[in-house]
Amino acid sequence: MRTNLFSKLPATAFSVLLALSLGACGGSSEPAATEDTSAQTTDATATTDAAADATAMTYADYAAAAVDDPVTIEAYVQGKQAWWENKASLYLQDKDGGYFAFETACTEDDYAKLTDGIKVKVSGYKGNFNGEDEVIDGSFVIEDDGDTYVAEAVDVTDKLGSDELVNYMNQKVAFTGLTVAASEDPDGNEVAFLYNYDGSGSQGDDLYFNVSDGTNTYSFTVESYLCDKDSDAYKAVEALKVGDTVDLEGFLYWYEGANPHITKVTVK
Repeated sequence: MRTNLFSKLPATAFSVLLALSLGACGGSSEPAATEDTSAQTTDATATTDAAADATAMTYADYAAAAVDDPVTIEAYVQGKQAWWENKASLYLQDKDGGYFAFETACTEDDYAKLTDGIKVKVSGYKGNFNGEDEVIDGSFVIEDDGDTYVAEAVDVTDKLGSDELVNYMNQKVAFTGLTVAASEDPDGNEVAFLYNYDGSGSQGDDLYFNVSDGTNTYSFTVESYLCDKDSDAYKAVEALKVGDTVDLEGFLYWYEGANPHITKVTVK
């Protein structure tokens, strides 16, 4: 699933999307079309051979690879964005950096096996979607050798609005001590959050809310594909009040700028 952008409001017209990974808020699973299921399952299974036979590169080599170059990474599942039509989008990380595997061939059975921390090898091509580095047209194998890794979220609050933030692309990140600022609904009322960016939606749609670090104001989003209306984070945003102090965690996706996909909201 694709989302919009994140940036500083006073200086720009950009927006942020924040969304939950499966591990934190339940995720999203859309069934494959029934008429194509058997063929899609065969394709998803067969393509794992490419990943199994490939040699993994370092994060530095992956980061330096050009768009459309073949890439193979070995990393650990940190969050499952969604599964649909035998394709999975995954947040992965090793000790050197983060990765986003977009629509990787994956059966529903294999998707269920992808618990947080499990190691996988993914082969595909280097892609870039509006600034977001990702592995596309990929396949993967699970390397269930007992080696697991769950990354701690790195606090990047002091990097907001800076060029340094891109160095944390696709990693688990945290934003701390931010204050909920007012949004304006279609009727001109000050509210703590909106359904959809313009307030045109209803419960179950993406949630947008503004936060301030005391100097600048930023717009954050909880994406409903990743965090549905029954998730803890979605409910936490619906309960926000202007002036609340919040800590946030998520994955630093990129879309024409920083576009965090938040996996946890804590009201202090």
